[in-house]
Amino acid sequence: MSNAPVHEIDPKAFWRDPYPDLARMRAEAPIAYVPQLGATLITRRDDIFVNEKKIEVFSSHQPEGLMTILMGENMMRKDGAPHVAERRAIFPTVSPKTVKQVWKDQFAAGAARALDRLHGRDTADLVKDYAMEVSAEALKSMTGLINMDWREMDRVSQGMIDGCANYAGDPAIEAHCHDCTASIDRHITERLPELRKAPDQSLISVQIEAGLPEAQMRANVKLAISGGQNEPRDAIAGAAWAMLAHPEWLEAVRAGDVSWLQVFEEYARWISPIGMSPRRIAQRHEVGGVTLEPEDRLFFMFGSGNRDESVFARPDVFDPTQDISAAISFGAGPHFCAGAWASRCLIAEVALPMLFERFPKIALADEAPFGGWAFRGPLNVPVRLN
Repeated sequence: MSNAPVHEIDPKAFWRDPYPDLARMRAEAPIAYVPQLGATLITRRDDIFVNEKKIEVFSSHQPEGLMTILMGENMMRKDGAPHVAERRAIFPTVSPKTVKQVWKDQFAAGAARALDRLHGRDTADLVKDYAMEVSAEALKSMTGLINMDWREMDRVSQGMIDGCANYAGDPAIEAHCHDCTASIDRHITERLPELRKAPDQSLISVQIEAGLPEAQMRANVKLAISGGQNEPRDAIAGAAWAMLAHPEWLEAVRAGDVSWLQVFEEYARWISPIGMSPRRIAQRHEVGGVTLEPEDRLFFMFGSGNRDESVFARPDVFDPTQDISAAISFGAGPHFCAGAWASRCLIAEVALPMLFERFPKIALADEAPFGGWAFRGPLNVPVRLN
């Protein structure tokens, strides 16, 4: 185990709001061991930015990690040449060109259907009644799982997210996760004959065409679902909440002084939907006066780095005009989020502008509670639509 100073947390309080603890760690022990998480946390932005690239020490290969055990060894749990080869295989699905020419229209169609369902209603929850469906429909298109209901897409994604964050080893959470991965496998099996006969640019199809083994293809689809549903869902609903809670920025967008892309990028810095990324220490290493030992578990805390007082002028404030070029919302190293272009398109070019255009008088109806530290977002966002 590392000799990092120990920082104790209340897990429930940390889930409700991790930022006070993270601020104390940045100030007092920027590399700290948290016994309640069984991991050493790196909390400062520059330490994360530099060390995430050192894959010979901070390895993504985690054969005993929860994600590998529950979902199979996907490309996120590989380093070096194997990781690069699989990123290259999926690139035809997630490239900026494909997002613009293929997926954007499908994203807009999905958002329009969700908005049509809200027509005539006085109130709604932007998480369950809008963002959840928009994100899931986009993910159905991109994965190729058009045979899966959007509600099931959200369920299986949440189940895998919960399973991968189940560091306490709750058997009920693990069993639910296995049920969710089994559902994904059934839906993939159902789609395979059609996609083999008529290939397209979906994630299933491009991996088959690239010659990846079926087990690897299935693991990468599960990875895409675990990271491609909850985070966009939470960012859509969360960024909409941020604009309604800060009406001056909504007016700035409507006046053309601020773009929806600035809104999304700042929200992703301020309330990082992906709050951390785990690593396995592959060899003894010293960093910041702390000695890390082989097989230690370490978390790069993106959500903390994105609020680093030494990097950002107003770290705890939502301000779409501030300089956030140093943000690490999508990662900082070779595992930079492959879905970044799709997320920017879905959220900044489709979901947010369409929502506020359809309901120009939308307003918050109540408080919006947030939760999570590994993955963070609003639990619900109650609004009045008219």
